[in-house]
Amino acid sequence: MFSALGISAHSGKLIKEKMDTTIIEEKKDLIISEMAENLVGSEIIKLASEVKERIRNGENIFNLTIGDFDPSIFPIPEEFKNEIIAAYESGQTNYPAANGIKILRRAVSRFLYTRGGLEYNEDQILISGGGRPLIYATYQAILDPGDSVIFPVPSWNNNHYAHLSRAKQISIETKLENNFMPTTAEIEPYINEANLIALCSPLNPTGTVFSKEVLRDICELILEENIKRGDDKKPLYLLYDQMYSLLTFGETQHHDPVTLCPEMKDYTIFVDGMSKSFAATGVRVGWGFGPQKMIDKMRAILSHVGAWSPKAEQVAAANYLKQESNIAVFLTEFKSRIQRRLDAFYNGFQALKTEGFNVDSITPQAAIYLTVKIDLQGLTTIEGIKLESTKDTTQYILDEAKIALVPFYAFGADKNSRWYRLSVGTASMDDIDSFFGDLRNALSKLS
Repeated sequence: MFSALGISAHSGKLIKEKMDTTIIEEKKDLIISEMAENLVGSEIIKLASEVKERIRNGENIFNLTIGDFDPSIFPIPEEFKNEIIAAYESGQTNYPAANGIKILRRAVSRFLYTRGGLEYNEDQILISGGGRPLIYATYQAILDPGDSVIFPVPSWNNNHYAHLSRAKQISIETKLENNFMPTTAEIEPYINEANLIALCSPLNPTGTVFSKEVLRDICELILEENIKRGDDKKPLYLLYDQMYSLLTFGETQHHDPVTLCPEMKDYTIFVDGMSKSFAATGVRVGWGFGPQKMIDKMRAILSHVGAWSPKAEQVAAANYLKQESNIAVFLTEFKSRIQRRLDAFYNGFQALKTEGFNVDSITPQAAIYLTVKIDLQGLTTIEGIKLESTKDTTQYILDEAKIALVPFYAFGADKNSRWYRLSVGTASMDDIDSFFGDLRNALSKLS
């Protein structure tokens, strides 16, 4: 073609390469899906990564961002660790069953009954590598593109799972007076258009829980909606994340939908596991349970993803979950040490509030999180810089007090929310006085 136009072969080759490059450049924006193009990473992980980088560069920072444990402070149960070692030494390193090995599903079934009175047989239980694959599989099993999911904000990652599922997001901005837990009145206006409600109790990020009355009201609302839908319309399901259910403090009690309303068993998919209650975030043993058909479909989805828990850890978990007395001893000590930290931080914020600083905190209820308020908007630093947003406040306490917390807007709440998640899983009791000394000093510099 080029020779016919009087262009040399060499020049023609250069022109063709340039044309090919131009075509590739024009197609660059078309080679990935719209979902992938618009997917954003976890805001919490992004913030934590920035903090870790500063720590690597020599800064001494109180990093209370990630919902994880420092193993040197909170190791996994010794008996569980020994079971893991024994499983590897006995060669338990091949593929597990897609839905989890039978002895673990049986152990989980028994554990659910003895600990919470929930009756689910081994075939209604699905094992995975922690809770995340189970949440993803629930979204995928229930929602078609364009279907609606209701979830409260702040809450952990529901906006991202909805995006991955190409679902319509109906987020409910919760209120302080309800301990940032959603109510029936807030859910009801949207219920007839939804196919899934995603709830978590104890709630990440707030560390607060549903009362029996509020959760029962929500369940009754779901049941009434499903009666209206009959057999001709897709049911409304409830995803109930209770990963922190064993970590409640004081008079706080954990409640679940099926115990309160047995009819909810047909519509509830639970997410649970060992990650938080046994300080085993990196061990990756989670379980979901619910209606047989739903669990079967979730198993099929995850079998293609390959999101199972490692076999050795499954064998170890099956053996450990039978050790009721060892579990009781571990949880008693573990919960006591977490509560001491939550109480210390709570009391410290209340002391600052009494001193006249614009901070606050919610009485600890559950999980490893304390909800704290730091409202510095409108104040000015000694350098004359006015703090005009929550982002400015977050940066100021990081730079001036060397304290890293996660603002609620990272969990989907309003950008102007003055509330934060404080995670105690990496906190040393010896450092808490220094934490408040540095925070008080930073607050005192503002005018």
